Amino acid sequence: MEYISTRGKVGSIGFIDAFMMGLANDGGLLIPKQIPQIPIETLQTWSKLGYTELVYEIFTYFTNDEIPQEDLKQLIADSYSTFRHPEVTPITKLSDELYLLELFHGPTFAFKDVALQFMGQLYSYVAKKKGVRINILGATSGDTGASAIEGVRGKDGIKICILHPHGKVSKVQELQMTTVQDDNVLNLSVDGNFDDCQRIIKELFANLDFKSANDLAAINSINFIRIMAQIVYYFYAYFQVAGNIGADKVNFSVPTGNFGDIFAGYMAKRMGLPIGKLILATNENNILERFIKEGVYMPGDFRMTYSPSMDIQVASNFERYLYYVLGEDPELIAKLMEQFKVEGEISISSEALAAVQSEFAAHGVLGAECLSTISRVKTETNYLLDPHSACGVAAAQQCAEKGEITISLATAHPAKFNEAIELCGIEQQYPEPIQALFNKEQRQTRIAGDKQAIASAIEAFYRG
Repeated sequence: MEYISTRGKVGSIGFIDAFMMGLANDGGLLIPKQIPQIPIETLQTWSKLGYTELVYEIFTYFTNDEIPQEDLKQLIADSYSTFRHPEVTPITKLSDELYLLELFHGPTFAFKDVALQFMGQLYSYVAKKKGVRINILGATSGDTGASAIEGVRGKDGIKICILHPHGKVSKVQELQMTTVQDDNVLNLSVDGNFDDCQRIIKELFANLDFKSANDLAAINSINFIRIMAQIVYYFYAYFQVAGNIGADKVNFSVPTGNFGDIFAGYMAKRMGLPIGKLILATNENNILERFIKEGVYMPGDFRMTYSPSMDIQVASNFERYLYYVLGEDPELIAKLMEQFKVEGEISISSEALAAVQSEFAAHGVLGAECLSTISRVKTETNYLLDPHSACGVAAAQQCAEKGEITISLATAHPAKFNEAIELCGIEQQYPEPIQALFNKEQRQTRIAGDKQAIASAIEAFYRG
């Protein structure tokens, strides 16, 4: 497997080089040169594997044998040893037609752990093997930061700086990041929203002199390895559900703001997994819903919602999907992304929109529907959803046809978003690791949403 850029100016590179490059040097996003095609016989064999065994089998399609077999197996074992459930991503049945894929059993109680625990191990592995310095830079709408920090805190040869929007993440999300006292961690609390943080990150990575001088490495889903790790749980979930009910195709409903998690589902489908609809669940920040329904990609006014991890207007992974749906034409993608930068809008043809709608459905879940879904599911099943997972369930119930089987992704533990749970009149018991956060000292630096100020703070930290 070799990797290329969506914008066509990065030649074929290997797995480790793609991992370390993060954002492609031409400003695009790295993707596999060919999407692996999995024969039905292989799918049948995989259906009998445990989670970490399945991780290994899928990863070998992407790693080019650049990591020795036993090293890769050890990296995988170390990555998932911190999860609280033996299945890593277990399935829970809500009804005969609706299942939950629980992705919150990792150390920070969020789906980001599935990819970022592996990426932390891989960064440490590369740093030791190559004797290089690695400075990780990322932005978070809440969960990525905590998961990334947990993956590399205290590790030799690695420093990590995370930007989060000041006052726009949940209290638990903030505490998970800012109570970490390891000296290789810097939290910057940025005046602005997540889109501001993400834009600054991408601009700093696009400055190749700055990137090289500071040994920058990406932890956000601009790094394809995030997508690679998330592909696995689509296969695993399908095998758990279809194996029990004999279904041919299964829908997936995915709460998403940055288009990374649902793009992993799209990749799984392209690889041969029998997926029906990919249902995209958004909140009031519904740029992606509008694209699926109208073929127009244009940010609106930023809204703070009960599901803050989805409070995103500019989805960083959208370019990857655009590349595929518009015929894998890198010159066209480069032109469109430059147009978007200047005009703030992309529109696709009716033919392309038909292709989009053949694969995706979408529903924007407003605040009242989100809270009512939490209350209703708790009353009917005694299962407590976090607000992001509630958006996924609401979208599944809106978009799936009667008789279809849908797996909805439960992306976070409800304890991370008690602000929304309290509004439903529900009192929950915090898991002990989360309860303990409230008694710890915080360490963060508030900073203006200015690229130069942030660049200066980053350089001082990385070189200190």
